[in-house]
Amino acid sequence: MLKQSLQYKLLQKLSPQQIQLMKLIQLPTQAFEERLKQEIEENPALDTGKEELSSIDDDLSNEFDDTGTEKIEAEDINIDEYLSDDEVPSYKMQTNNYSADDEEKTIPYAAGTSFHQSLKNQLNTYSLNDEERAIAEFLVGSIDDSGYIRREIIDLVDDLAFTANVYTTEQKVVSLLTRVVHTLDPIGVGARDLKECLIIQLKAKENNKTRSLAIDILETAFDHFVKKHYIKLQEKFNISIDELKEVNAEISRLNPKPGSSYAGNNKIAEQIVPDFSIKIIDGELDLTLNSRNAPELHISREYNNILKGYQESNTKSKSQKDAVFFIKQKLDAAKWFIDAIKQRQQTLLVTMNTIMHYQIDYFLTGDERNLKPMILKDIADKIKMDVSTVSRVANSKYVSTPYGTKLIKEFFSESMKNDQGEDVSTKEIKKILETVIAEEDKKKPLTDDKLSKILKEKGYPIARRTVAKYREQLDLPVARLRKEI
Repeated sequence: MLKQSLQYKLLQKLSPQQIQLMKLIQLPTQAFEERLKQEIEENPALDTGKEELSSIDDDLSNEFDDTGTEKIEAEDINIDEYLSDDEVPSYKMQTNNYSADDEEKTIPYAAGTSFHQSLKNQLNTYSLNDEERAIAEFLVGSIDDSGYIRREIIDLVDDLAFTANVYTTEQKVVSLLTRVVHTLDPIGVGARDLKECLIIQLKAKENNKTRSLAIDILETAFDHFVKKHYIKLQEKFNISIDELKEVNAEISRLNPKPGSSYAGNNKIAEQIVPDFSIKIIDGELDLTLNSRNAPELHISREYNNILKGYQESNTKSKSQKDAVFFIKQKLDAAKWFIDAIKQRQQTLLVTMNTIMHYQIDYFLTGDERNLKPMILKDIADKIKMDVSTVSRVANSKYVSTPYGTKLIKEFFSESMKNDQGEDVSTKEIKKILETVIAEEDKKKPLTDDKLSKILKEKGYPIARRTVAKYREQLDLPVARLRKEI
């Protein structure tokens, strides 16, 4: 039997405009400017500049709707909705009368040779046959940004055969690695681990008693040295504490990441462009949104003239009707995009302004201990927006402050209660923990248990495991590895 039923469903769908807005909010300043340029290129109805455009009359009509079968009413293509007589669009949210002595300066970047290119250039100083050069260049290309070759030699041999059509042996690759690559500048590049990296650097220096002893210690007792088992090292090598201090000082002067010290590293130098700027003017906080490079958008004059021509035409051909239908689609897209830009700028300003006033004590002093506990929901509740919107603003935006350029999400932190029952930020506790460790006696560094007791004495009852977690987040080693001779 046939059965007929009625079913209700409650669905929530995002409109294309909402999706567009969320994507724009998430973009940082530089990416936002690129997105504007892209939209200008893709939508001919958008134009840049400061021209004041005339609008067409409200009675402009067309004989097609969105499906091309019915009449488009005049208000559907009322260009007045897309035009602004202002020379500066309102979405820029700031004046454009910049003077020559503004604080913002553009930082020039000198074009230089990349890290890997520098290494390849150095290979030209060696007398190598075609096969050896191919292997050496492949080894140089396998070096990571820190200056290490992390892959196994056998894997490199296989890749040489498959990708470079060079059939060789592990012995030959190792020979070229030690004979050629390990002698390139900066010394230590091409090492396969930290131990080899340090030994290469020591062997490249003029030999003396201390360096010979340092090489011997690294080659035969590397684990003891790394774990700072100084007593075992003294017993194994029959040396005094002063000799061990000299060895430790010699090794400490070496570079554990030779690749990162190269000024022309193969990483692209990225200048962080802050999305906001906070200044203190006469004791008050002043917030501005960085939109200096955002182009000014308006409807293209050519489109305006086309619509006028269609309006004034006595006979309207099918091609003219198709053109007006196309124009309507582009005008709608342009209007949506400009509206999305306005909402983006307003959302960013409202969100950052709320964060600034929530953390006003920090922005006035720069002391991280004045940061209040703050989660995304705190700001979302104040601005009456969704938590996801605040997250999009916080996770990808930077703010320029008198104390440096900061990622906005750094101002968010969970709360913990002190011994007086007050909520304090975990960032405040981490800052105090970092200060305590910095001021400790390095000959007898504090264990996590002792750090926990010190924090309790300061009014922060924190368990040892929590201290360990915060210490790891601060990238601070355990007490044994912080010990100095």
